[in-house]
Amino acid sequence: MKRNVYDIFGNWDESIIWSCLQGVMGEIHTNAEEDAAMAILGDFAFYAGIPDEELIRFKPESSEQDFTIMVPQNEEWASLIEKCYGDKAKRVTRYAIKKEKNIFDGCQLEQVVSELQEGYELRLLEEYEYDLCKNNRWANDLVSQFKDYASYKKLGLGVVILKDGELVAGASSYSRYNEGIEIEIDTREDYRRKGLAYVCGARLLLACMEKGLYPSWDAQNKPSVALAEKLGYHFSHEYTAYEINGY
Repeated sequence: MKRNVYDIFGNWDESIIWSCLQGVMGEIHTNAEEDAAMAILGDFAFYAGIPDEELIRFKPESSEQDFTIMVPQNEEWASLIEKCYGDKAKRVTRYAIKKEKNIFDGCQLEQVVSELQEGYELRLLEEYEYDLCKNNRWANDLVSQFKDYASYKKLGLGVVILKDGELVAGASSYSRYNEGIEIEIDTREDYRRKGLAYVCGARLLLACMEKGLYPSWDAQNKPSVALAEKLGYHFSHEYTAYEINGY
């Protein structure tokens, strides 16, 4: 029986799925019976509906990377991922953050931004900064889902911190959906534990508030959860994902 693709994903509270369903970014693919679907954007692929091995093994032509993060709707999908990818599939725990509106304290965020140490420069992510991110491997995910600056200017939003003219930290839109963005934060390894991610996150939240966009946050690890909570978010739940090397 054919099902509406919106029904297949149901109430899955995930902005990357929304990006795909809304046609803003990413792609939706279904199986022949149209009772299973995948939403794929960048490194992430979400699987829902009736578990389908062919869909799990399917790699869209637009996906050129060898690494992906597969997120199953349930344990049946998880078992199928393990069956199809075996040792290539590393089961990991990720951390969902609640999507709550009107929870951010603008005054607190402005205070955080004002405490950036002397010698650092905080900038909005514009064309020059976009090129810096593209040319620094550690920072590439800040802009990687936007093919060029024109695309980023239209849909993206971000900030960076420079030290002596070098890019050392940034917070940006990994992806975009109609009502908001999915946040990506990165800091150069030798500048971590200096509070730069905190400042970048605070400034990006302020920029989202100014533009009426919701800044969605999904955490890869517990330190990311801690940073989110420091900025005003609340933890929701753990969920299972699979990091696939050799996709």
